[in-house]
Amino acid sequence: MKKNLISSIFLTAILSWSVQALSDEHTEAAESSETSTVEAAASESTNTLPSGQGWRVVRIVEMGNSGKFVHMVLVDQSKEMDRSVYGAAMHQICGKATDFCRIRFWTQERFIPEKVSPSAEQLKMQKAEYLFNNAAGIRQLTWSCAVNPDKNQCVNY
Repeated sequence: MKKNLISSIFLTAILSWSVQALSDEHTEAAESSETSTVEAAASESTNTLPSGQGWRVVRIVEMGNSGKFVHMVLVDQSKEMDRSVYGAAMHQICGKATDFCRIRFWTQERFIPEKVSPSAEQLKMQKAEYLFNNAAGIRQLTWSCAVNPDKNQCVNY
């Protein structure tokens, strides 16, 4: 009788443990699936770069390991002379910046650099640059002479 009772308790314990283990695996798999789904959604939302009518951010490049970034923006070629397009991009990208914001503008995507420092050819094709650096007291917008032909207000990059 004692032997049957001990066997019965032992069998119950093994069955309980097996059911619990299967339940834990199912819960972990569900949690893992939920985590993957949430991470994928978060990744997708962070990969969505800002854009607006006549412009879009092509890439955002960190300046070294500073935590400061340069936004590389493509302006529709048909809007190259429309300064309101540049202003709208500056407002949307830098509107809430309190310390630093930098945007560089091009009208041809093939000239937008992969890194912070553009080549001479990429720089020549740049249309404008906006820099806000609160620590240095800088807030400036410089134009390519192709966009703003006034020699007092433009830069031949």
